[in-house]
Amino acid sequence: MADLLRSLPGVERVLDEVGKREMGLDHPRSGELVAISRADSWFTYYHFLDDAKAPDYARTVDIHRKPGYDPVELFLDPALPMAKLRIALRLAQKKLGMRYLMDVISLDATLVKGSHGRPTDRPDDGPLFITSAPELLKGDDAVQATDVKRLLLDHVFAGKAAVARAA
Repeated sequence: MADLLRSLPGVERVLDEVGKREMGLDHPRSGELVAISRADSWFTYYHFLDDAKAPDYARTVDIHRKPGYDPVELFLDPALPMAKLRIALRLAQKKLGMRYLMDVISLDATLVKGSHGRPTDRPDDGPLFITSAPELLKGDDAVQATDVKRLLLDHVFAGKAAVARAA
């Protein structure tokens, strides 16, 4: 299965148990294999080969029914005439209490450039953790995604205690 995944276009690496452990992804629910895309690719959820057979939610802005994140939702369908007028109509329907679908996005996955959630090639291109309490960070090391919750709680609760002690 790993060889099959590696042969797919856009796949840069496939992590097995050892690779997942090295990347900090060795959670019991992380699956048997983890595929990492190339920097110029992303993995779409589109499981249909014919757009006519796409599920209703595929052309809508609907984060709750889609399996995973769909960055195509960030783009209006370029083939849709008067897309902004259609959005205004949909919003008017909502104001009137009618049910509607915000069906204004494309199924063209090539509209998305780059990737989402992929480890960066250079640490300087990665996410930032900006803080006014650098003493809560561990040295100059990068902040791991799994540390963010603890850091936020420390900032809210431990940070208040430190300010109270200093006063």
